[in-house]
Amino acid sequence: MLALTRKKDEAIMINGNIEIRILDIRDGKVKLGITAPKDVSIHREEVYIEIEHNNQEALISSVDTMKSLQQLFK
Repeated sequence: MLALTRKKDEAIMINGNIEIRILDIRDGKVKLGITAPKDVSIHREEVYIEIEHNNQEALISSVDTMKSLQQLFK
């Protein structure tokens, strides 16, 4: 992990096409502005974890469905 110190209105660049800028710091919270290409997904960590969990459940459900169909057509 890379740890950086930034002040308000300062930014970091990732891969030359993603900018993360510190917009505000207040009451122990940091407000970020993120500029990235449209094909780059950006989610809060808790949302990302939920998406991954749902994807895993869907994958398991699909495998179970395929196994059931295989049994049906034997």
